[in-house]
Amino acid sequence: MTAHALPAVWAPGRVNLIGEHTDYSGGLVLPAAIQLGITLTVTRWADDVCLTSSGFGTAASFAADGTGGRVEGWARYGQAVAAELAALGRPSAGLEASVDSTLPPGSGLSSSAALEVAIGLALCAAAGFELEPFELALACQRAELRAVGVPCGILDQAACLLGREGSALLLDCATLERRLVELPAGAALLIVHSGIERSLESSAYGERRSELEHAMRLVGAERSTDVSLTDLEGLEPLSLRRLRHVVTENARVLRFEQALADGDLSTAGRLLLESHASLRDDYEVSIPELDVLVALAVDAGAYGARLHGGGFGGAALALVEASAAEEVGRRAAVAYRARTGRKATTLIVAPSRGAALLNAASSV
Repeated sequence: MTAHALPAVWAPGRVNLIGEHTDYSGGLVLPAAIQLGITLTVTRWADDVCLTSSGFGTAASFAADGTGGRVEGWARYGQAVAAELAALGRPSAGLEASVDSTLPPGSGLSSSAALEVAIGLALCAAAGFELEPFELALACQRAELRAVGVPCGILDQAACLLGREGSALLLDCATLERRLVELPAGAALLIVHSGIERSLESSAYGERRSELEHAMRLVGAERSTDVSLTDLEGLEPLSLRRLRHVVTENARVLRFEQALADGDLSTAGRLLLESHASLRDDYEVSIPELDVLVALAVDAGAYGARLHGGGFGGAALALVEASAAEEVGRRAAVAYRARTGRKATTLIVAPSRGAALLNAASSV
């Protein structure tokens, strides 16, 4: 793609099958890009960056290198990406573009990472500047911290850029080694939203990361894959719980991969329930409504379920038989309304392709 063509960019959201709060400790994750995401359509090359969106709100402009006064709202992600790319040597070249999204906000499907990646790919196209996918993912990860102060791991941006249709991505966040893991035929992924929007920016996400990093220092480990349960002996209770979650979650990721390879959805579902219990009890990122949703999803026929994303609100992920996915979602939503008085929304997602530049005339 040259800077003379006006591209569209597709950047998907992501679902994380298992491996939650492990990425920023150099652990294992199993995300997949999904069929929903963000389309950024470049309408004109320009000196600065001007973004408009009917869904996100007010248009915003900022310098192509990310300098100048800080913009507010959703466009701060774009300004942060521009600044990170400038630091990597991207020539200053701007664009005008419209941004459209099919991702429901606050659902833990990583709309912020999709937006960062879409803008990053468009800015690289504007300047004829090439980056390897992981270099761009790392730049977008740094942009998230710059934009909103959330010290996220690499999971979201890597899944957005490296997704493949029909497969999840098993990623070692320390070594960046990765392999594709196919979702068995007949299995489906169901998202059930609690009706409580989540915002990592205003949650205890950063606090949890600090607590985990403190626990890692106590055992002298740089990455959680180097820690065993015996290393936790003698830790004070809070550090023990935080570190125990990531150690056991890393093991669950590998067991889950094997269960998918064996087509053993019952075992995979049980591992999701174990993951949720660990996130609830050891990492303390769940809320009562998510605990209820997980239980109701299983009662409705799911193999298993767990909170999805960073926690503190948002959605639950359930592994279900594809032929029963809609009915499981409907039954869980009805029971949730009866139990809590809240409306749950459901969404069936599928592993899909990763981010890409499109011909301006293409559609996703």
